[in-house]
Amino acid sequence: MSAQQDRSENAILRNDNENLRNENSRLHTALRMLVCSNCGGSPMPFDEQQLRMENARLKEELDRACLFATQFCGSNPMQTQVNVPPMMTSNLGLDMNMYPNPYDQDGMPNCNEMMQINPLMAPEAPNFAVANGLIIMENEKPLALQYALSSMDEVVKMCRLGEPLWTKVNDAGKEVLNLDEYVKMFPCTINRKTDPNELRYEASRASSVVIINSITLVDAFLDADKWMELFPSIISRAKTLQVVTSTVNGVSNTSLQLMYAELQMLSPLVPTREIHFLRYCARNPEDGSWAIIDFPLDSFHETYQPSLTRYKRLPSGCIIQDMPNGYSRVTWVEHAEAENDPVHGIFTDYVSSGMAFGARRWLAVLQRQCERLASLMARNRSETGAIPSSEGRTNLMNVAQRMVRMFSLHITGSCGQSWTALSDSVEDTVRITTRKVTEPGQPNGLILTAVSTIWLPHPHYQVFDLLRDERRRPQLNIISNGSPLEEVVHIANGSHPGNCISLLRVNVACNSSQNVELVLQESCTDDSGSLVVYSVVGVDAIKLTMSGEDPSRIPLLPLGFVIVPMEQNPNGNITASSESGGGCLLTVGLQVVANSMPTAKLNLSSANTVNNHIQATMQQIVGALGGVATNSNTGSATRAGAYDSNNVDGEPSTTPLSKKVESSPTSKVY
Repeated sequence: MSAQQDRSENAILRNDNENLRNENSRLHTALRMLVCSNCGGSPMPFDEQQLRMENARLKEELDRACLFATQFCGSNPMQTQVNVPPMMTSNLGLDMNMYPNPYDQDGMPNCNEMMQINPLMAPEAPNFAVANGLIIMENEKPLALQYALSSMDEVVKMCRLGEPLWTKVNDAGKEVLNLDEYVKMFPCTINRKTDPNELRYEASRASSVVIINSITLVDAFLDADKWMELFPSIISRAKTLQVVTSTVNGVSNTSLQLMYAELQMLSPLVPTREIHFLRYCARNPEDGSWAIIDFPLDSFHETYQPSLTRYKRLPSGCIIQDMPNGYSRVTWVEHAEAENDPVHGIFTDYVSSGMAFGARRWLAVLQRQCERLASLMARNRSETGAIPSSEGRTNLMNVAQRMVRMFSLHITGSCGQSWTALSDSVEDTVRITTRKVTEPGQPNGLILTAVSTIWLPHPHYQVFDLLRDERRRPQLNIISNGSPLEEVVHIANGSHPGNCISLLRVNVACNSSQNVELVLQESCTDDSGSLVVYSVVGVDAIKLTMSGEDPSRIPLLPLGFVIVPMEQNPNGNITASSESGGGCLLTVGLQVVANSMPTAKLNLSSANTVNNHIQATMQQIVGALGGVATNSNTGSATRAGAYDSNNVDGEPSTTPLSKKVESSPTSKVY
């Protein structure tokens, strides 16, 4: 019966296909028979003169790109038949060992060892695994390669050229792209007819040295999982959808693959940016440098539909050059156009300045993560406390990495997470959301997450030093409810003393050997901002980790702080002077188990309890810093100890975060 039904459906489909083919043939015939409406002359193609001019321009662009490819790659890819492998959904398997590293040192870890970090994959949206018909077809691959070469030409020039293309605007080295000069140099990239009130252009460039060799770094860029682990605070999810080509001219020094990524700022007040793009990788045989180039899929793919929040990443990427002792110099260019509207007012200046998704942030996070990877594989380790084995140390670092990634993922709008405001005020920054958890690695039940942002007239490193210092933590009444903390394990994972992993023991005076509370904390900082994340962990879980067993199923419910530099108060009534180090935006993210039943509904009292707690936390931080801050609910200035109108008793809530917030299984917040 089933086979008969299949045959019937196939016959119907064949008939439909034949009808479509006939219709297509008829339309082509009608198009060829078009005549001039003025004189009734002979058949003529539509807009023939315009098409001829466009064809000449494209041919000139192709010739220029091929000439550049010949110089950069050592061969002209259009002179040879591209060997295209069949479609793949797995990562690109370039053989990186065929390229010797001239600066290999004894004792340096190999490529595979450096990047072996357990990835935490984000849950996939219904249409995430399938590219919605965006696969590059066989007849489109030569055109895709042409755009890849043209985009590489553009990005390499943007990396290497100075004025007048780039103009320095301050002594700190910040540069601004000269848009007029850019359009003269690359006339086909930007549509100048776009309304500037609807879209803004973001362009930035940065260069720095990172402690990783070029082969390992290129391998990470071509592996979606490793790429996410290199940028856990920027990339919420990524996937390689198709390997378009892995060889040109029979040599594995170039590749082109179709990818998907969702980019995030660590706050639900800034929408995530979803992109489908093509990533082109090429190696210069003359100096051994690598070019990693991303360019938009809608450059030539007519069926591509952009994400709901309009974001187009123009040709962007980096040039990677090996340096002595296993280091690399990376020059990064980030270029995009995005909508103006969706960002909350408190983040508007930060995002429009290019600090949220610009080259400086990408490069700063890369530097920090490369230092972390080097620390993971280091022989001369800087640590204190009883760690019985190298496997235990690696496990603890991997658990901390998973904790940071979970925190970053769950305080944003990634994976379609929807957030609810608790106030009708436009100035309000408090947002809550819930999720149902049944899988291992997190506590099972209904998880309530609350996030809020406040502006502080203090430099981000000063706020970072306060929040990461376990000796000052009792002032904030966070995690330990005012009890003292003792650091029992310390692992340094960066050049800055604040880049470290700590295992803290809570309430030392009262804890017995049978009742010990432990907190795992990771803190990290760089020029783009700082992060402090921690989670309560069980003693048995830590014993399992230290013994070298698989710690991936240890339940974690991380909470923490994100601090980014922001000199100007978004509301304009207070400004931190540059001499004092400027101001910052502090984002607090809390998570609690609202109900042990995943199917339960959240009631209003539970939401208010968490809201009270996050407001009390803000007040305590302001009090500990001794300064004035912009109130996240009203936008006005507030001082520590201010009355919290959300608390019916007029006192700050001190509900410990490690305890459950009760909720009704039948009510829900609307």
